[in-house]
Amino acid sequence: MLYIKELPEAGGRLIYSGRRESIRTKGEFFMRKYIVKRLLLSVVILFCVSFIIYTLMRCLPGSFVETRAMQLSQGAGAKSYDEWMEQLNASYGLDKPIVLGFLTWVGDALKGNFGDSWKYTVPVLDKFKEVIWLSFIMGAISFVLELIIAIPLGVIAATKQYSRADYLITAGALIGISLPTFFFATLLKLLFSVKLGWFDLYGLVGRNYAQLDSWGQFLDKANHLVLPIITLVIVSVGSLMRYTRTNMLEVLNADYIRTARAKGLSEKKVIYHHAFRNTLIPLVTVVGGSLPGLFSGALITETLFAIPGIGYTSYQAMVAGDIPFSMFYMTFLAVLTLAGNLISDILYAVVDPRVRIA
Repeated sequence: MLYIKELPEAGGRLIYSGRRESIRTKGEFFMRKYIVKRLLLSVVILFCVSFIIYTLMRCLPGSFVETRAMQLSQGAGAKSYDEWMEQLNASYGLDKPIVLGFLTWVGDALKGNFGDSWKYTVPVLDKFKEVIWLSFIMGAISFVLELIIAIPLGVIAATKQYSRADYLITAGALIGISLPTFFFATLLKLLFSVKLGWFDLYGLVGRNYAQLDSWGQFLDKANHLVLPIITLVIVSVGSLMRYTRTNMLEVLNADYIRTARAKGLSEKKVIYHHAFRNTLIPLVTVVGGSLPGLFSGALITETLFAIPGIGYTSYQAMVAGDIPFSMFYMTFLAVLTLAGNLISDILYAVVDPRVRIA
């Protein structure tokens, strides 16, 4: 139904579809309502996840306090193990019931106080700021390389379905998906570090790092990050490649693609001007879902290469039973995961108007 609105100041009239505007307004209202609901639900989920993590950390055997009490009780003339346990539990607040201890942690966290790391003996936030950006750099570089490699190969595999190229790309993707991270990390170390000697086996800096100038130190760190980044790309590129291929095949079988071909458009124009654009819409969810990986660090990869990022640092803290740092890291991961899922939904609505209107 058309509506006409007089615009004297503009010297004319505006004709618009009231039904279309009404549908769009309702769609935007429901989208905002949906976002508010998701945010409230995320708070509840985050609270529950944090409580589960705290409970598990408190119940794990071989805790930080037990290990520390054992070390202190072995000194000459030292207190007994039980005396040290009682003193350390009171010092670290572990003498409280689990629920009360968790609520205390939540109250401090809401004030921005996450306590001191038991293992690293510095404030949790200070240690986090020290190591997070190294993991972010690794994650960002590997993510960009993943997009550059996976999307074109996925498109090629779809447009040349059942060809030799398709079989090779699919086989490579399945290998990357199926084999574990430590397999590729070990293989790269054996080939490029042991056999060829191009890269160091582990660590972020070499033995002569302190004697190098600024440029030399930069190159030294970059050299140590090459193999970890390649490992991250190998283990992640396969899934995105398969996802792109599947979406592209679905789009190529759509009716509007057949219509475009029937009109005599070139295959290149059909693929890159029509099919490829619509293939990118589902990939938005992948981009949003990759947010946690950019900041959370690659725990396995960093540990295998002894790269002092947030993943490796958190692993060491969890092994030591460092509850403050482990709680912060796991809660941080939960926040990123919830935020990534919400961003994926919002981006999907941005690139696909049908979602907003519906």
